[in-house]
Amino acid sequence: MSQSLRIENLHASVDGHEILKGLSLEVPKGEVHAIMGPNGSGKSTLSKVIAGHEDYVVTEGSIYLDDVNLLELEVDERSRAGFFLAFQYPHEIPGVTNANFLRAARQARLPKGEEVDAVAFYREMYAKMDQLGMDRKFTGRSVNEGFSGGEKKRNEILQMMMLEPKYAVLDETDSGLDIDALKIVAQGVNAMRSPERGFLIITHYQRLLDYIVPDVVHVLHDGRIIHTGGKELAYELEEKGYDWITKEPAAA
Repeated sequence: MSQSLRIENLHASVDGHEILKGLSLEVPKGEVHAIMGPNGSGKSTLSKVIAGHEDYVVTEGSIYLDDVNLLELEVDERSRAGFFLAFQYPHEIPGVTNANFLRAARQARLPKGEEVDAVAFYREMYAKMDQLGMDRKFTGRSVNEGFSGGEKKRNEILQMMMLEPKYAVLDETDSGLDIDALKIVAQGVNAMRSPERGFLIITHYQRLLDYIVPDVVHVLHDGRIIHTGGKELAYELEEKGYDWITKEPAAA
């Protein structure tokens, strides 16, 4: 049985315009991979395609979570199979409190007939909120409604910590964060690093990777992975930019 998030020769379009053009990538359980690349390379498109966003059409290729074909599943089924996406721009859900949202999400993952233990659920949620420096009053507020950018990103990490996915994609979670919020978000991610979990971190900037140190760094350009290296590659990109890679022939 394969133990990885495996993407092979993925082609995807939106409004008839091809964005992903044969992207292949594998994130084994237990590893943290980072994707960096210029604006317009297809980074956020990749995250949305994996999650099953209805605006994107997959025209070729495959996406497997372990041995489950994600392209055959609806969005909620992908989540229950063990996939989690932290959004670059988290959505607001007026009228649904954080606590009720998380409890419903946990309930949806239980076998039919089982119920979430309310006492244990709240104890766990409060402990994780304390870890992220979140005031407990956020449990009674509507999901992300009126939250600052940093509060929304912490809330995304709280959701991830409560749902305990097999594979998590973080789509520019560092966007808009000050250094203190960045450190707290990184602490939450690092606390979840495990041999049983894989991470794909999408970012523009090397600074996040100072706190969430990746095992592998990929460069995405024009819808394809064109270069792969170790954690040191992020520092090279910070120093040199992308031209020295994007102007080279694509890696085999």
